[in-house]
Amino acid sequence: MAAPGAQRVLFTEAVRQALLSWPVLQIAVDNGFGGVYGTQKADWMVDVVQQFFHDNADLQRCEVEDFVADIMNQEFNTVVEDGSLPQLCDSLLQMFSQWQQGALQTLRNTIDSLSQKKSERAKVTAPPPQSDEEEEDEEAQVMECESCGPSVSRTADPPEEEDGWTMVKKKK
Repeated sequence: MAAPGAQRVLFTEAVRQALLSWPVLQIAVDNGFGGVYGTQKADWMVDVVQQFFHDNADLQRCEVEDFVADIMNQEFNTVVEDGSLPQLCDSLLQMFSQWQQGALQTLRNTIDSLSQKKSERAKVTAPPPQSDEEEEDEEAQVMECESCGPSVSRTADPPEEEDGWTMVKKKK
């Protein structure tokens, strides 16, 4: 097993590079999904993820996925459904294994490749504006769909608020 101290810092740097080069986290931070402290939350996430590995023996991918998914959901209001979470977790597990086995040069090489990947930031662009004609067609389709659906009274009681969620109930 790798000695604590300076070598533990190497694993922390590996986690940092893996998370900060992950497009989902990049997009969440860049677009303010974590609020005004999104960058600090991303740094905090690095610390808690590396601590999670040190505090738990023989982690499975599903456990790491659940942990990272919970953080993304709670701290960045983001549900990861793009298929990248299992890849990220496999990478984290592989780097931790390298660190445990003392394959520090291999881990450094992985960190270098991730830092190059990090420079390729994910970009989100808004869809092009629709013309008035397209909007009218879309509105007509929506109106047609609403007339086909089940009848719901629009004059129902105001929605109830529970824990920040708006509850809409069907009238009986």
